Order: sequence, then C-alpha cells, then structure tokens
Amino acid sequence: MKDLINIAIQASVDAGKEIMQIYRTGDFGIEKKADNSPLTLADKAAHHKIMEYLEKTQIPILSEEGSLHDYSKRQNWSKLWIVDPLDGTKEFVKKTGEFTVNIALIENNFPVGGVVFVPAEKTLYYGSEEGAFKAILSDNWENEAEVKTLETQKLPLPNESQSLKIVASVSHLSKETEDFANILKEKYGETEFMSVGSSIKICKVAEGSADIYPRLGPTMEWDTAAGQAVAEAAGAIVMNWNSQKRFDYNRKELLNNWFVVAGKRFTEKELAELIKNSGL
Repeated sequence: MKDLINIAIQASVDAGKEIMQIYRTGDFGIEKKADNSPLTLADKAAHHKIMEYLEKTQIPILSEEGSLHDYSKRQNWSKLWIVDPLDGTKEFVKKTGEFTVNIALIENNFPVGGVVFVPAEKTLYYGSEEGAFKAILSDNWENEAEVKTLETQKLPLPNESQSLKIVASVSHLSKETEDFANILKEKYGETEFMSVGSSIKICKVAEGSADIYPRLGPTMEWDTAAGQAVAEAAGAIVMNWNSQKRFDYNRKELLNNWFVVAGKRFTEKELAELIKNSGL
C-alpha cells in the first residue's frame, strides 16, 4: 500500500507541474465536453502524466479524461484507481488557484488510499491506513525530480474554535445546500461559512479547519474518491445522503448521490438523523 501511495503522490505532483506550466501561459485551449463542462490542455496533459505512472501498477484506471469502461467490465474490478487529473477546471480557468489533482485507490468499492494535490498552493494531502497527512512542498518543487516536503502534519490539526464551520462549493452552491446550512445554523447556533473550489472542501474537513461539507448537488466518482480517502483516514465521515451509509465507488452509475462530509464534531448517528430530519 505504501508503495502505491508513493506512486500516486509522485504522479499527482508531476501532473501538477504540467498544470502549472499551462496555468502560467493563460493559453488553456478550452473546449466544451458533452455535459457543457470545460476541458483544457491542462486536463489532458495531467491525465497523460498520471497514466504514465499508474499504468505501471497494472491496476485498472477510471479517469475522467480516459476511457469510461462499461460496467459489465468494471464490475469485476476488485481494485482500481479513480482519477480526476484536474478537479476544479472552472477555478483553473478563472485563475483562482483552487484546483486539485485527485488520485484514489479503491478496493472492494471503498477508498483505501488517496492523494489530493493543490499545485497552486504547493499543498499535498494524502491518506491511507497509516493516517492522513498534509504536506507543504518546497518553493522549488516544480524543478525537483522527487517530491520533497518542507513540513508534514498529521490530520486532523488541532482546532479550538467553538463555532461550527460549514464549507461549500464556490461554483456549484445549490439552494438545497443553503437550506441545509440554515438547518445547521438553527441547531448549532454560531456558524461560519466558507466557500472553496474543488476537492479542497473535503480536505478542509479532513484537516479540521471546517466541520462539515454538505454537497446537495451533482458530482462524479472522480470528484470525491481521493478526498474521501484522505477524510476517512483523518477520522471524518463521508455519508451517502440517500442511504445514510458510507459512500461507495465503481458503481454502475458514476454520478454521485448527494453526500455530507463531517468531522469529529459529528457522530454517524447524529449525521444520519440530521439528514433524515432535514426534509430535503
């Protein structure tokens, strides 16, 4: 497992180098996919770089920018990689810096390891059975052949704040998410609301700087798998809104149900009751 996580870390950082080179040029080569979402040269370059690493592991790969194999084939995969080469393409195009590289290792339908790299912030999140960690790369990371970290911290980080911190999407804030946030405010009193792009939201819960991330809107498996691996390794809960059970992967339908990511302030029972009683 450790070797596979190290491969995923190196793949994500090298993909980040490809992304940042294009990011600085401002020439993104933007296309529209079938669902009208943007596709850039950076998405493609990051995908190819990641494939160079992961194909060597001989583990099947499900990537947003790769071949989306039919379920009749995928259902026999007990182990696979789920990859989003550039999560937060809208934020990339807007040049906010809030975009990530997501690589998750799935076994028997659940994440067992994952890497989320934020190249514009030289910040790396990763998790496995050994725990969850946040690492800051050196200022010269784009010119280094191997990943070197200046500082690595085990997650979650200490947080003495009394207010409930809610994190939500910067580009996809649904009315239902706002309604659920209002329910949380009524129940828990003092709250703070932060809006962040891409899978950084899940990592904010993993590190403890946010308490809960409700996503009451559409996402795909590659948007959440790596973040879930990090969050769960940090002791957080990732709950399917419909079933109130742990979020699973490599399903026939790759479109995710609504979900909630919650940190140590919530128990599974408490979170399930919140969802059931929300009326949403």
